[in-house]
Amino acid sequence: DKTVVCTQQPRQCSQFWKAGNYDGSNSLRGFVAGMDHVRMHPKFLHSNARSHKWAFGAIAELLDNALDQTTNGATFANIDVLKNPVNGTPMLLFEDNGDGMTLDHLRQCMSFGYSVNDTAMPSFFLHFLILFILPNGNGFKTSTTRLGADVIVFSKSNTAVGDRFIQSVGLLSYSFLRDTVQQDIIVPMLNYEGYGLELKEIHKCTHQDWKIHMDVITKWSPYQNEGSIHSQFKKINDQGTRIIIYNLWENDEQQIELDFKSDPHDIQIRNGQHDIQCEMANKYSNIKHFFLYKSSLRVYISMLYLHLPENFKIILRNQEVEHSDIRSDAMHIEQFNFKFQNDLKVMSAKVNFWYTQQIDIQGFNVYHKNRLIKPFWKIWNSSRKQG
Repeated sequence: DKTVVCTQQPRQCSQFWKAGNYDGSNSLRGFVAGMDHVRMHPKFLHSNARSHKWAFGAIAELLDNALDQTTNGATFANIDVLKNPVNGTPMLLFEDNGDGMTLDHLRQCMSFGYSVNDTAMPSFFLHFLILFILPNGNGFKTSTTRLGADVIVFSKSNTAVGDRFIQSVGLLSYSFLRDTVQQDIIVPMLNYEGYGLELKEIHKCTHQDWKIHMDVITKWSPYQNEGSIHSQFKKINDQGTRIIIYNLWENDEQQIELDFKSDPHDIQIRNGQHDIQCEMANKYSNIKHFFLYKSSLRVYISMLYLHLPENFKIILRNQEVEHSDIRSDAMHIEQFNFKFQNDLKVMSAKVNFWYTQQIDIQGFNVYHKNRLIKPFWKIWNSSRKQG
């Protein structure tokens, strides 16, 4: 019989930059039986997420995914804070009403490729995976793992065959992999067809395999029975995706890195300077974004895109984010085309220059395909406060 081993070690480091320190020896192999898994050490999840130095950058990656769903009918992206029903700790919610994910799409989103073999992945294939496969669709894994140790995804898709509605749930849990000392990345998933209360299990293999997946998800997620899992599907209307990140990372002071209490309509990063930054933002209102974008998610999101698609809105903690074109705050705008040579080709970029008040603020805000990729990029150090 295939069984699920429930032995676990005490939860280890809860700070992101130190959380990758375990060797995965003496793996509890009972979890692997009957589950898809990739022959890649779970520490890769942590190393992969180190591409995001900044928590807000990880959040922006998830917003990009939601914005891409506008072509599939999405009209909103919602970011909110939930309470973990198991221990009362905060969880991050990201949801949209796009067309959801098919079974294959969810599998691709939450894993790095599947292998059910017990032979090690050949090194040449691992290099191919990192160089060519991971850059496409890797943002979900890097961003969620950067924000918290664990993520559970609920998705409802209308793109099924015939009249069937497909509803899927998947768990990518670094805590599960680390605390049970796994050597493989294991991603339990459950799939249903139907709608409302009439949900029918879709078995990839056997009912016993299904039970193994269900046992792991209910033990290692905030939703500890099948009824609570179904309740999350009910929160999605006709279609969409619901991403919940929990066991959020802490800072060196053993506080959750993100501050949910200071402003009920914002998410802030704890840096000890927010009050001073707010004071400067009030004093120099035309450059308030410079002072607040590093610590206020609402301010950062407001300038994240040059423009939003029509009829699409971003909601942060029950309040719509007011889009802000930072050019509208500018004084004495000058615009010109900057030409440069790249690989023997002459290219050009539109540059808007403007001037601040008498304060040492300077830098470039670089947008690529509508998205801010370099906020206030300081390209030289000014020795005098000349703006």
